[in-house]
Amino acid sequence: MTKRPEEIVLMAEAGRLLAGVFGRLDKLDLIGMSTMQVNDLVDGLIVHELQARPASKGQYGYAYALNSSRNEVVCHGVPSHEEVLRSGDIVNFDITLEKNGYIADSSKTYLVGSVTPAPKRLVQVTYEAMWKGIKAVRPGARLGDVGHAIERHARRHGYSVVREYCGHGIGREMHEPPQVLHWGRPQTGLVLREGMVFTIEPMLNQGRHAVRTEDDGWTVVTCDGQLSAQFEHTVAVTRHGVRVLTLRADERAPQ
Repeated sequence: MTKRPEEIVLMAEAGRLLAGVFGRLDKLDLIGMSTMQVNDLVDGLIVHELQARPASKGQYGYAYALNSSRNEVVCHGVPSHEEVLRSGDIVNFDITLEKNGYIADSSKTYLVGSVTPAPKRLVQVTYEAMWKGIKAVRPGARLGDVGHAIERHARRHGYSVVREYCGHGIGREMHEPPQVLHWGRPQTGLVLREGMVFTIEPMLNQGRHAVRTEDDGWTVVTCDGQLSAQFEHTVAVTRHGVRVLTLRADERAPQ
């Protein structure tokens, strides 16, 4: 589960490129765009401009460069020409990128146009919860510490944490050990050590944590129809703490 320093250098390059993809999405006016238009833009950028591979495409039979999860969709939303983004929506774009044989994985929930306070609050708290988990990462800490930090922040603000989906180790394969749960008890679980690389990607729901998968076999939605948000970074355990390999240029950890 640990990577050599030279492997982490390659993973950091994949992460840098992926952060740049989100930088391009940040500049878009998403209102009126279909989620398939966003997918096609990302696919072309990764393949033609970055000479990299959208690692989600072809994984487990999935046909697209990203997942687009809008409003009550928790994760694994499938892009569509018919799904057009409207002012007031929230939408998560989950993108993976492979470069030089190593994969980076990240996601961000966007506010589309004019969004009311309740969805804005959910998105902000989800972002903060991800960072609470990241800040718990260091050699000698345990995965339960990461999950506990996320869940405590979510519950403090009245949100639930989705339990069916979790973070994961990553490297040459998209999904490697260990599983990184977004809830847990302090001082339990795997002990972290320098060189481990994994994703932290909490999904927070406005209502209950229960989810279901739709008939397409991919799209996961909240059972109660309330909103869900997600953020994700790929991180590496360093000698003294943590390095976020997919950190975006204008991004700073919340205090």
